[in-house]
Amino acid sequence: MKNEASAGASPSVRQSPRSAQDILAQQDAHSPAGLFATTVAYLVQFYPLWFTYYQSQLSSHNRLAGPDRISPIYHFVVAINDDTLYASSFLDLTAEPVILTIPTTAATYSILGLDPYGDIFQTGLQPQTPGVYALTGPGFSGTVPEDVATPIAIPLNFSTLIFRADKFSSTGENQIDAAAAFRASLKLQTLSEYANDPTGGATKILPEIAFAVPFKTTADELIAQAPITFLRQLQRAVAAPNTPPFSPFEQELSNRFDTLFGNGDTQRSEFSAGAQTAHDLILDRYLTHTGPTNWIHFTNTGDWGDHVIERSSITEFIQFGNGISTAAYYHAFNNGTGRPLDGSNLRGYVLTFPAGQLPEAKRFWSLTAYTPEAIELVHNPADKYVVASYTPGLQHNSDGSLSIYMATLPPAGVTRANWLPTPPRSFNIMLRVYGPEGDVADDTYVPPGIQNR
Repeated sequence: MKNEASAGASPSVRQSPRSAQDILAQQDAHSPAGLFATTVAYLVQFYPLWFTYYQSQLSSHNRLAGPDRISPIYHFVVAINDDTLYASSFLDLTAEPVILTIPTTAATYSILGLDPYGDIFQTGLQPQTPGVYALTGPGFSGTVPEDVATPIAIPLNFSTLIFRADKFSSTGENQIDAAAAFRASLKLQTLSEYANDPTGGATKILPEIAFAVPFKTTADELIAQAPITFLRQLQRAVAAPNTPPFSPFEQELSNRFDTLFGNGDTQRSEFSAGAQTAHDLILDRYLTHTGPTNWIHFTNTGDWGDHVIERSSITEFIQFGNGISTAAYYHAFNNGTGRPLDGSNLRGYVLTFPAGQLPEAKRFWSLTAYTPEAIELVHNPADKYVVASYTPGLQHNSDGSLSIYMATLPPAGVTRANWLPTPPRSFNIMLRVYGPEGDVADDTYVPPGIQNR
C-alpha cells in the first residue's frame, strides 16, 4: 500500500528501480523532486544499517550469546526459527584479534558471517571443523603464534558471526542435548582475555526476554509516524564506525543527503514523503516477488550486488538470512490462488507435497507460522511453532504425499504431528530448506500452493 502523503507531496518513484542509482537518475539534487529522490535512495541504500547499528548497541561485542528458548516473546531478529539453537556475536576487531574456540560435536551446525548490510562474506571457518582460531581484522599488523590459534583474516573490523546448531539430525534423531552442549562450549573472547584465561569466553545463554526488543515494528512505526526521527537515527547509523568503508557512490549519496537534510530541522515534506515511499518500495519489492504458487523466494540472498532494494527487503522480512549454499527460504502471505492467509477461516489450510516432491535437504526442511506485522512466532496454547522433516510421528498419505494442516485448532482426524497452529487472524508461512540439494540447490524448486480446506 502506498502512502498518500508521499504520493501527493512529491514525485513518485517508478516501480521497478533496482538500485539507488536508478532512483537518483536525472534528478536535480536541490529541487523538491531531488530532495525526495535523494531521501528514497538514501533509505533503500542504507536501511539495513539502522537494524545492525541499534541491535549492536544492545549487545555485547566479541562474546557469543543466544536465547534460552524461542517463543513469541522473541522479537530481536526478524523471522527467527525454532529449528536450531543460536549463538551469535557482533565482532569488533579494531583493537585486537578475537579468539574463537569451536569444540568437537556430533551435532550439525552452520557458520554465517555477515557485514552490517547483511551481505555474506566467507569467514574461512568450516562447519564440523573444531579448533582454536584467531579472527583478525584488516588493520591487524601483528602476529598470532600458530601454537595458540589458527589465524583467520576477516575482511571487516565490524561484522556479525552466527552459529546455528540443529535440534534434530537429518534422519530425525533428537540432538537437542548435543546442540546445547556444543553451543555452551563455544568460546569467543579477545586475544588479551584469552591470554589471561584460555577457558573463558563461553557462550552466554540468556533469558529470552533479553531478546524481546521489536526492531522491525519499531522501524515500521517510526517511518509511518515520525519519519524525520527515523532519518536522523539512520543518519547516525550510517556515520557510525561500524559502517563498512563506502564505495564512491555511497560516499556521494551520504554527503548529498547530509547536505540537504542537515540535522532534520527543516522538516521539509519531501524528506518525510521520501522515507515513507522508500519503505513502501522495500515492502512491495518483497511482497510482490512471488512465484506461480504465490511463494516469495529470492535467489540472491546475501549476494546482492547493486540490488539494494532487495537487500533492504530481506532485512525487513528475513534478517540474517543464509545464502543458497546453506539454506533456501520460501515465504507465503497468500494461498495458491492469491488470497491472503487468514485464520478466521476456521477450517484452515492444507499444504500437500506430492509423492517424491518434498524439498531436497541434507539437513532438514521446516514450516513455521508468523505474525503479519512483526514476522515473529505465533502464540498458541500448544506451544508448537514448527512442522518439519524431523517432526516425530509425521504421517504421509496413502499415495505417498505429505499434507501439513494449518489451523487454530487441530483438525479432526489429523495427527497432531501434521498440524501447524495458526492464529485466528492474518498470518504468513515460511518454508526453510537447510542444506539444499537437487532443484532447491539450483533454485528451480517451486513449492506447491497452500490450499483452503
